[in-house]
Amino acid sequence: MAGWVVVGSLVVVGGLAIAAGLHTAALRAGPVQELATHSATVTVRLKIDGDPSLRQSTTSRRPPYVVVRATIEEIRSRAGSENAIRERVRTPVLVVGTAKWERVRYGQHVDANGRLEQVEGGAEVAAMLSTRSPPRTVDEPPWWLRAAERVRAGLRDAVAGEPEDVRGLVPALVMGDVSGVSTDLNADFQTTGLTHLSAVSGTNLTLLLAFLLPLARLIGVRARGLTVVGLSTVVVFIVLARPQPSVLRAAAMGLIALVAMTSGGGRRRAVRSLSVAVIVLLLLDTSLARSAGFALSVLATAGIILLGPGWRDALAKWMPDWLADAISCPLAAQLACTPIVAWLSGEVSLIAVAANLLAGPMVGPATILGFVTAGAALVSSQLAQVVGWAAGWPARWIILVAREGADLPGAANAWPATVVGVAVLAVLCLALVLGLHRILARPIAMILAVILLAVVVLRPVGSLGWPPDDWLFVVCDVGQGDGLVLRAGDRTAVVVDTGPDPAAMDRCLKDLDIKYIPVVVLSHFHADHVGGLAGVLNDRRVGEIEVTPYSSPRAEYDRVVELASRHGVVVRTVAFREQRVVGEVRWTTLWPAKVPALPPPGTSSATSTDEGSPENNASIAMMVELDGLRILLTGDLEPESQRAVVATGVDLRADVLKVPHHGSAQQDPGFIAAANARLALISAGRDNDYGHPAPRTLDLLSHDAVRTATTNVSGPLVVTNTNNHLALTTHPRLHEGVRR
Repeated sequence: MAGWVVVGSLVVVGGLAIAAGLHTAALRAGPVQELATHSATVTVRLKIDGDPSLRQSTTSRRPPYVVVRATIEEIRSRAGSENAIRERVRTPVLVVGTAKWERVRYGQHVDANGRLEQVEGGAEVAAMLSTRSPPRTVDEPPWWLRAAERVRAGLRDAVAGEPEDVRGLVPALVMGDVSGVSTDLNADFQTTGLTHLSAVSGTNLTLLLAFLLPLARLIGVRARGLTVVGLSTVVVFIVLARPQPSVLRAAAMGLIALVAMTSGGGRRRAVRSLSVAVIVLLLLDTSLARSAGFALSVLATAGIILLGPGWRDALAKWMPDWLADAISCPLAAQLACTPIVAWLSGEVSLIAVAANLLAGPMVGPATILGFVTAGAALVSSQLAQVVGWAAGWPARWIILVAREGADLPGAANAWPATVVGVAVLAVLCLALVLGLHRILARPIAMILAVILLAVVVLRPVGSLGWPPDDWLFVVCDVGQGDGLVLRAGDRTAVVVDTGPDPAAMDRCLKDLDIKYIPVVVLSHFHADHVGGLAGVLNDRRVGEIEVTPYSSPRAEYDRVVELASRHGVVVRTVAFREQRVVGEVRWTTLWPAKVPALPPPGTSSATSTDEGSPENNASIAMMVELDGLRILLTGDLEPESQRAVVATGVDLRADVLKVPHHGSAQQDPGFIAAANARLALISAGRDNDYGHPAPRTLDLLSHDAVRTATTNVSGPLVVTNTNNHLALTTHPRLHEGVRR
């Protein structure tokens, strides 16, 4: 028997190796990769393979751009002095185009001109096609895709009158359309372990089947009829969500769940089906081996079919069967996925099981009513609005669970996203798998475990000694951006910039136990400084938002104003040399003294690089005085504005310098020298694409004998001033990253 296992394993590994080789060969076949090495200009015919995604640049005023997956089916190029190349191919590429590409539709053929560029090795596409020309439509998508799009549009229209979160969540539940899900709701879903509900996932389809099949049994459907109902549900799901790779993977995992729920073979047959599905999917697309989404889908399904039945039987000894099913399914899926989730997010959610337990019963009704709404929209818009209103109520419950759960003090706890950290967590999860059956079978043990978990969630201990009780100034670890916190009193702080990620900024403020923010200062409107504003506003009182007079990029400015209006917060423009006192924090605005004119509508102020952009040079610079310390905050000031600040004659001497623009190479030595700081802090993302902080800047600071620390190495940075002794503390989970 063992010999056959070895032979079978070798056959599978060999098959995957061959499939990987064929996949690599397919990407290299044809002229696309060769042309990309020369950055050749080409004319291509493309088949659109995904939905276009409109994006904003985070560091410069580049116009919005669109990213979409496509397949080149015909290519024409003139390389150097050679004759024109014209060839039929089938090569996947990533298209990066202007905002006009937002109108392309899945399944459509378009012609385009552009420049082919190389991609990193191991990418799922052969090249990147960069184009500034609009797409030229060749044909429309197939009839069944057009019909699906009408259904999708009908659903969106039917819930358009509902509250923002509802009209975003219902289409996400039904067809994986997450375009309407707000940033802050998505952050709450991440904290509570409900992200799978707002995306195309095998877990979501499984929950839909778990609702439909018992309902079919209730009305008398049996045996093969249940299989027909399940298969029909999967097919409708694929058509509505469109047969993109992520949808097909979700459908495969849903079919495994269908086998488990409708067959007599039970767990053994489901395990065989899961194994075959994983092998087949990997043979068809070997890049799935690197896909976190695929790993989560497989682990969640495996947890449900391997752990769920035993835990359900243990719980059923002392509670109703339906409740045992409701608890065991999300518990098994969450525990199986916990190590990967911690690797991706750096967090462990302690309320994910409870949140899924509370939200799970409403997923089926919301999804089914959403499907009915979409169908009704083809007959009558008025009828669709009525059904859509009904679908909104279970969606409201799911949103309530996510919102309230995310606000619990210990909802999510930081965990080191390192190999050692994830390995330790995996061992802990394995220990739970081995011992949890005994706890679940005993009501007293189960109740005690729930009480202990509730205490940890409601009154979290946090990391020992973190944050220090005497903290004054914190540079939050928000990735590639700035998120700064100045202590103004008990549970009170002034926040300067909010980073790009609401969840990261919210987590930092929760760690600091901040409940009231009299002033939020936004140095400028690049997304890496204002994108996390929703996290600051989440369940906190905010007095006002102070902004630079340079309201560009316009899209980010409008988003800030809209968020402030929704939360009833006043937005005011800063004044040059303005002095303010808020609690224990006093500051003077040193810049901007004058503001460059806004560019004409529809144009960009970006230069060939993001250095020297007007937005950066219009950053608010502040000299803060706090507990005897002088702290110079500089936004993303570039050398020209740095020199202009020095020229104003203001006293720039500071104890602490927040180095401009994440420590980019563009720094004025005179500005650094004028600050004459003892401590320089740099906020930058790990492995960021900009090379921040630049070695040149680190060398400049070291020559000035400045002690330097960076968030990309040390995580969050905390400044204290005990007995007039300036000290820097880093998070105990992370090693020391201070340069001396």
